[in-house]
Amino acid sequence: IMTGGGPGIMEAANRGAKDAGGISVACNIELPHEQHTNPYLDRYVDFKYFFVRKTLLIKYSYAFVICPGGFGTLDEFFEALTLIQTEKIEQFPVVVFGSEYHHHIIEHVRMMVEKKTISLKDPNLFLVTDSIDEAVEFIRTKTDGNFGLRLRPRVLLGETAMADRR
Repeated sequence: IMTGGGPGIMEAANRGAKDAGGISVACNIELPHEQHTNPYLDRYVDFKYFFVRKTLLIKYSYAFVICPGGFGTLDEFFEALTLIQTEKIEQFPVVVFGSEYHHHIIEHVRMMVEKKTISLKDPNLFLVTDSIDEAVEFIRTKTDGNFGLRLRPRVLLGETAMADRR
């Protein structure tokens, strides 16, 4: 699952994957003051440019969870929606977590429908929720039987094992 949000959100997502017995893989962007790997990763790959990271995150994800974040998070959110809307990628589940934080973005999407710059059905491409259970069920429902998901992913991005980093 691809998660959009700041470094604290990313660490929480990685920890959740580890705590649930999953493999935690990160696509880390090289930034001077913010982003860095965290202790909950099994594997990671570093990127210099956002567009490369974003492309690979979308290519190898089966769901996308948007948490409170900044410009990069919104860029990833709208890129995923655009690719789903134009059928360049399969319609994987997109969850916007934090309805109060994202209220103005959701209102803007509604205005785009009113102005006919997107279709009436486009707001249905994502779920807005504050419920972890609802988000998990939405993702499970949308991915169940789709995408040929495997329990243990193979190396796809040339990522580095955390043990190799030491």
